[in-house]
Amino acid sequence: MHYTRRKWLSGLSASLEECVVRQMGRSFENRKHSIAKTAAQKSKLYSKYGKMLYVVAKNGVPEPESNPALKNMIEKAKKEQVPAHVIEKAIEKAKGSGGEDYAEARYEGIGPAGCPVIVDCLTDNPNRTITDVRNCFVKGGGKLGNAGSVAHFFDHLAVLSFKGEDEDKVLEILLEADVNVDEVESSNGQLTAFVSPNDFFKAKTALLEGIPDLEFEVQEIAFVSQSNTELTGEDAAAFEKFLELLDDCDDVQNVHHNVVFPVSEE
Repeated sequence: MHYTRRKWLSGLSASLEECVVRQMGRSFENRKHSIAKTAAQKSKLYSKYGKMLYVVAKNGVPEPESNPALKNMIEKAKKEQVPAHVIEKAIEKAKGSGGEDYAEARYEGIGPAGCPVIVDCLTDNPNRTITDVRNCFVKGGGKLGNAGSVAHFFDHLAVLSFKGEDEDKVLEILLEADVNVDEVESSNGQLTAFVSPNDFFKAKTALLEGIPDLEFEVQEIAFVSQSNTELTGEDAAAFEKFLELLDDCDDVQNVHHNVVFPVSEE
């Protein structure tokens, strides 16, 4: 999934282009739905979350209340409708000795229509994973690059998005909590705060304490594109197919890019 960011230039309130944020949200929804529309794709989604939960629990304390990263991952899994037994099984597995030895792997390249792409993976076999990812780029009409080849097109930020309209209140809450805020965006009743990755949990806690009944629709650390590219027609279809190829790779956990698709009229 991806997010498109613009610099905050006007004091406490940002000047926003509503269509960009609307496309951002729609793109997120489309991607979320696309990977959970068949039983086979649901199974892959559960497998990916099971792996991520296992790694987060294994690398820390396998108790959500003592491991903020695990607690956050559980919340994300529940929002994606991952069954409780999948979550519990991954955590119980992490409590045991031994187990799989997963490592993080990140690949960068150019996707269809010349758009920059970053692919985050968890793997127990790096040779298999890089081969699978490279094949996705080749079949999708792109080209896998070297480490750092497209990272400069993105900012690494924590993203917190939820319903609301008061940008100033959100900014005040975050600044009082000594959070390093990059910017706050608002559009169509949706607020999105971009903060330093190091302040992710601090920002999340401050917002939950400062805004009653707040529910996050997005809460994660991501590569946020510095500008967006809107694709239409054959280019859009090619990029969507490319994303489907990556979704089918078991080791792929997240895909970051700068593409927005036209908002369909419903």
